[in-house]
Amino acid sequence: MSVDVRYAAFGGITAILLFGTLYSVTYDTYLDTSDPSLTHLPHHLHATHYFANKANILNSYFIKRRMGWTSAAFLTLWLTSPHHKSGQHTDWFFGPALLEGSQAASGGECTATLQSGAVFTVPYEFCLTRTAISQETHPFLFVGPSLWVPDDRFPVVTSFLLTMSVLFLVDQIRPSLYARKWSLPHACAVVFNIVLVAIWFFAISTTSVYFHTPFEKFTGYLLGAAGYIVTLLY
Repeated sequence: MSVDVRYAAFGGITAILLFGTLYSVTYDTYLDTSDPSLTHLPHHLHATHYFANKANILNSYFIKRRMGWTSAAFLTLWLTSPHHKSGQHTDWFFGPALLEGSQAASGGECTATLQSGAVFTVPYEFCLTRTAISQETHPFLFVGPSLWVPDDRFPVVTSFLLTMSVLFLVDQIRPSLYARKWSLPHACAVVFNIVLVAIWFFAISTTSVYFHTPFEKFTGYLLGAAGYIVTLLY
């Protein structure tokens, strides 16, 4: 192949995110998820634009489960590959730790939503430990009898993980594209990975048009690219 598919994937992500973001700014189609008062509200275009509705199939069954889908695609490719080079592939499982570090470094916040609908920021360690908080256990954090579990509000996480997922899967598929012959299970795994990459490209386009501010989207994009580069260093 004359073109490195990794460069093509990176160029595709960049173009989709750039044009989608420009469109969202020009036509005011994006939801500012950095504003806690708007995060839990329906998108202002949800009634007329299917993919602006958070309940759409893409968001409900794929984007919200992106780590699971990407991990499943990777495992099918690895398990059916004739060369189980574990050192080449296991870097994906550094993802959760890398994500937590990126959240803190990029200004991600841990927020809590009370039964009244009020949203406020709490120390980030409560999200990392998923600690349930009540007036009895943490009276210094709030006033009232509500019981809640902190919500990890990290608005750049979608573009971060989608960018990293595309680059990672394309890199894993690349050796198979040069192979002269595939077994049937491996061929199915390659097709599964290619279809999932296509879905992630589409998810990047809907995210860039309907969700997050330009700063959030490009911060996530840069962190995703940086995260993928980090996996190459191990």
